[in-house]
Amino acid sequence: MKYVSTRGQAPELTFEQAMMTGLARDGGLYLPETIPTFSAAEIAALEGLPYEEVARRVVAPFIGDSFTDAELRQAIAKAYGNFGHIARAPLVQLAPGHHLLELFHGPTLAFKDFAMQLIGQLFQIALARSGDRITIVGATSGDTGSAAIEAFKGLANVDVFILYPHGRVSEVQRRQMSTPSEANVHALAIDGHFDDAQARLKDLFNDHTFRDEVGLAGVNSINWARVLAQVVYYFTAAVSLGAPLREIDFTVPTGNFGDIFAASIAKEMGLPIGKLVIATNQNDILHRALTTGEYRTGTVEPSISPSMDIQVSSNFERALYLAYGRDAGAIRQLMDELKSGGFTISQGALRHLRETYVSGRASEEETTAMIRTIRAEAAEVICPHTAVAVKVARENLRPGVPMISLSTAHPAKFPDAVEAALGIRPPLPPHMADLFERDERITQVPNDAEALKALVRDRRRA
Repeated sequence: MKYVSTRGQAPELTFEQAMMTGLARDGGLYLPETIPTFSAAEIAALEGLPYEEVARRVVAPFIGDSFTDAELRQAIAKAYGNFGHIARAPLVQLAPGHHLLELFHGPTLAFKDFAMQLIGQLFQIALARSGDRITIVGATSGDTGSAAIEAFKGLANVDVFILYPHGRVSEVQRRQMSTPSEANVHALAIDGHFDDAQARLKDLFNDHTFRDEVGLAGVNSINWARVLAQVVYYFTAAVSLGAPLREIDFTVPTGNFGDIFAASIAKEMGLPIGKLVIATNQNDILHRALTTGEYRTGTVEPSISPSMDIQVSSNFERALYLAYGRDAGAIRQLMDELKSGGFTISQGALRHLRETYVSGRASEEETTAMIRTIRAEAAEVICPHTAVAVKVARENLRPGVPMISLSTAHPAKFPDAVEAALGIRPPLPPHMADLFERDERITQVPNDAEALKALVRDRRRA
């Protein structure tokens, strides 16, 4: 299995190389040269299996000989062994034909744990073999950072620097990043919004001298391994509701497009996904792009669903690459145009995207109202990101076709938004009960690539 860059000017890599590299050296994102497919019989055979075994079967075709079967089994077992639910990603029924996929039972209470815990284990196996040490720099709109810190904290051969937008994450999200005491982790509050943090991260990767000097590695969803790990729960959820004998629809709250792109990969593999619904908050660039064909960045507006406060959705580049028939030259041109504010999607590519995705948006008021509605109708307390998904999903329900809305975070990660809607403050689980009593370590940094490079050089452990 070989991996190619969406911009076509970086070397082909193995799975392990692509995972350890993150962003391609031409600025593009890695994708498998071909997408493995499962037969209906192979999909049906997943029914009733433990999550870990489904993960092994779904992931294995993508990794080639980068990891042995024993190494993969070990990594998966360790990755999900500390989740708080035996099903790992359980389904909860909201209404007839509408289900929630709960993805918040991992150690940091968000869906990012499914990918980060697994690639943390795979990184450790690879580094133990090579003897290398690496510097992980990540950008987060809230949940990726804590998941990365949880996966890599305390490791002797890894330093972790996480950029988050100062004042634009929830207090729980911030404290999850700032309270770990391990010397190898650093929470960096950058002046600006998430798109600024993501842009500076790409600046660091695109400085190849710096990249090689510090052994830079990425764990954002620019990393293909992150996307791959998320493919798994689409299979477990769909099979539990009757796939491959029936179609299943999914609605995904998304900002950076990685989670919903993983769903499109599951569909390419043969999973009978019907509607694949993009749910956006007021920062609705993806909805606007699908509706108008114009991908134009605007001002990032802070919201009660801050993990979606994004205007530059990195993984959309992967979707565009496939929509343009893997034409890397076309993608390079689009990404150049994006530097000036945006681009127009060609009619053929837009038609391809609309055959794969539909979209919708939820305002702040609609998000709050949906939190109240689900509490009243289904006795469930949901986070604001989940509420965005549920609102858009309800507009896309089809008779006889199950709809699964992704519940991407525990409501206790966003207690202010939940309390404003319901008048109750959801408690943190026992393992985080003392989160607000722990000491914080935060470094505020300017929105400047050179300043970030200097800080990383100074604080990484040589």
